Amino acid sequence: MPQFSDDIFLGPAQTYMGIGPTNIEAVFAGSVTTTTLTITALLSGDPIVLGQYIAGTGITAGSYVTAFVTGSGGVGTYTLSASSSATGAINIFASGNALLGDPAPMELGIGPMGRTFMWDVIPQTLVANNIAATQTPAAAGNLTLTAGTSVKSVVLNTGVTVLQLDCARAVSVTLVTGGTPRAFVVSGYDYYGQPMTESITSVAAATTPGKKAFYQISSISVAGATTTAVTVGTTDVIGIPVRVVDAGYLVGVGWANALARDTGTFAQADTATATAITGDVRGTYKPSSATNGTSRIVLTIGCNAIMVGPNATRVGALGVTQA
Repeated sequence: MPQFSDDIFLGPAQTYMGIGPTNIEAVFAGSVTTTTLTITALLSGDPIVLGQYIAGTGITAGSYVTAFVTGSGGVGTYTLSASSSATGAINIFASGNALLGDPAPMELGIGPMGRTFMWDVIPQTLVANNIAATQTPAAAGNLTLTAGTSVKSVVLNTGVTVLQLDCARAVSVTLVTGGTPRAFVVSGYDYYGQPMTESITSVAAATTPGKKAFYQISSISVAGATTTAVTVGTTDVIGIPVRVVDAGYLVGVGWANALARDTGTFAQADTATATAITGDVRGTYKPSSATNGTSRIVLTIGCNAIMVGPNATRVGALGVTQA
């Protein structure tokens, strides 16, 4: 695939990113104290770049390089994403974490692609009760989930039954009348099959939307009795399949076959360590009018170097690890 617009004359090139296996890129001698990585010698491979994941005895799983402090040629001091303590040989991966072995060509996802990625989707009409129909929780516990309009029940190869939405989108909790506000924890998976959770605190006699784009829902728990009926359904907040950290990367925003740029609501990717209350790790878009099953969202996204190409990282392309 072309890496730049003029590469169309030069032939295609492989894009590396995603969740498949790959080999260790380099081995360094050094030490880690809390989040400070000190490299004393490059034993094999290439120098470190930002976003690279590391592994080794005493290093917290999923740690990656977040900042360069001082040094050159791979020897120097760097900042890691997680606190660790290690001395000796440190494995440096091209991208991704030691367990997933990123980067690699995606088995399911967004590639191949070039510097501009075109994404489109036709979301179905939102339904306030197509995930959990009307019910009144008498105590803390799980809601009864039912596949409603535009939602289907799917059995994963793990044997877990989930409700699969028409596309990745945020969900909402509605206390039909009055009621006691409670925290509802939604658990499920994103479009790439990565597990994720979100805590949504309901509001009495109102619909409360979430921020994270779920593709599959496995369970929804409530922290206590609500005293009145509750439903859970879909929203018009649609998940973007790549990480977009700034509105400036949205080269084009189309909706409902209109030539003019849509004036919907864009929420940039949350780059903080994911928790049950952080935002979507890739970003979301809510069109300027209601979804209806026929209108199409078309986003033209400019991709920077950390998203595509041989030095792309999983975090750069798909966001921080879900939680």
